[in-house]
Amino acid sequence: MVILLDAMGGDNAPDATIKGAVKAISQIEAEVVLIGNEEMINQKVKELYGKNTISEISTRLKIHHTTEIIEMEDVPTQAIKHKKDSSMVVGFNMLKEGKGDVFISAGNSGALLTGATLLVGRIKGVDRPALAGILPAYKSRLVLMDCGANTNCKPINLLQFAQMSSIYLQTTLNVKNPRVGLLNIGTEETKGNELTKEAYQLLKKKSKEVGVNFIGNVEGREAFLGGVDIVVTDGFTGNIFLKAVEGLGKFVKRTLSESLKKNLLSKIAAIPSLPAINRFAKTVDYKEYGGALFLGVKKPVVKAHGSSDEKLFEFTIKQAEQFVRNRAVEKLTEEFSKQKVQNIEEA
Repeated sequence: MVILLDAMGGDNAPDATIKGAVKAISQIEAEVVLIGNEEMINQKVKELYGKNTISEISTRLKIHHTTEIIEMEDVPTQAIKHKKDSSMVVGFNMLKEGKGDVFISAGNSGALLTGATLLVGRIKGVDRPALAGILPAYKSRLVLMDCGANTNCKPINLLQFAQMSSIYLQTTLNVKNPRVGLLNIGTEETKGNELTKEAYQLLKKKSKEVGVNFIGNVEGREAFLGGVDIVVTDGFTGNIFLKAVEGLGKFVKRTLSESLKKNLLSKIAAIPSLPAINRFAKTVDYKEYGGALFLGVKKPVVKAHGSSDEKLFEFTIKQAEQFVRNRAVEKLTEEFSKQKVQNIEEA
């Protein structure tokens, strides 16, 4: 198995991508190809590890040289069209040509969606691919779909998001009959804006037909309490929701840590509770859950957080290997074609 990693994508690249790959390589069986400027990567390797090339650290770490970078401020379609030798475009082409089994990038989200759709291609019948982010929940995990790919959606898109994420959970994470909720400002059927009200009616009408266990509207405060497995929304709302959750997690960890270290008495009192505190910190740390899988494209593409550090890249690389092993995309393609959502009309 070959994991393709965009070494130049993200706020902390290439340092974080290199460190993450080095940490992950001893925990996986796959080969990792860092796609980016070879001279820059090896210079960083020399600074960080005292080696001349990354292959000296592990023979399963390799570099594919590129000369361009798609920046966060680049216009997605123009970047994909004109920066042919960028680490992202080259990564997509290598994936398409079978030179890798999965592609990871923390780069420009819009460019990643554009490249995945135009260069790799959509699964037949999928109107819009979407990002399936995994978040912690009470005694379980929660899939947020879409968490940032599509800022403007139609009701049919939300129905397809529900279907794709349901198939994903059932076939790769062994969650039977996953419960799907529509993110809204209230649980009542009449609540929400035009999109959510129309999507609710479409989900209510078609969910059984496409194998979706739709349980109705879900409010943000209820999403993590264990009563739902998948929260469906548009990418604009989903991304705000995701980042608010990440920020809250950081706030809780920071304030808890400061409270425990406030004085000698609190430090002593905290000692017996440290194992439980550490377990809690690990549970709410989004970095433990890796990146988000693009559901709806023909081959595995994983979006890592733009501000990913070495730890998050490490977990995302391990997660990507598991995606490939579980045949997530193949199973989605097979199941999606069987259920024929492409023939469903909103009317």
